Amino acid sequence: EVRVVESGGGSVQTGGSLSLSCTIPGVTFVDYTIAWFRQAPGKVREGIYCINLPNGKTYNAESAKGRFTVSSDNAKNTVFLHMTSLKVEDTAVYYCAAARLYGRRWLWGLEVEYDLWGQGTQVTVSS
Repeated sequence: EVRVVESGGGSVQTGGSLSLSCTIPGVTFVDYTIAWFRQAPGKVREGIYCINLPNGKTYNAESAKGRFTVSSDNAKNTVFLHMTSLKVEDTAVYYCAAARLYGRRWLWGLEVEYDLWGQGTQVTVSS
C-alpha cells in the first residue's frame, strides 16, 4: 500500500514562515505529480501548488504567488511546500496529493486527478 506522509504543520504568527513536507516511500517518485491542497473551516478544498516531477514544471494558485514555493528532494521521495509571509487566511488543513498523470491532459487543481492523499496537517496563523 502506498502511503503519503505529511509533516511540518503548526502555529505561527502573521508574517511568519513554515515548511511542510510530503514523503511517498517506496515508489518511483519522479513519475508523480505532487500537489498541495488546503481546506479552511467552512470552505471547499483548494489547490495551492503543484510540481510535476517528470518535467519539473510547477503550478500555483493566485493566493500562493510570491509567498509560497515548492521544492523536491527526489532522493528522499519528498516534496516541500515553503510558505512565507503567512496570513491569517492561510489557516487551514493542508493536504498533499499525488498521482501519475502522464499520457493525458490533466488539471493540477482538480482533486479527482489525484488518487493518493495524505492525512492532512494543520497550519494555524494568528495575528
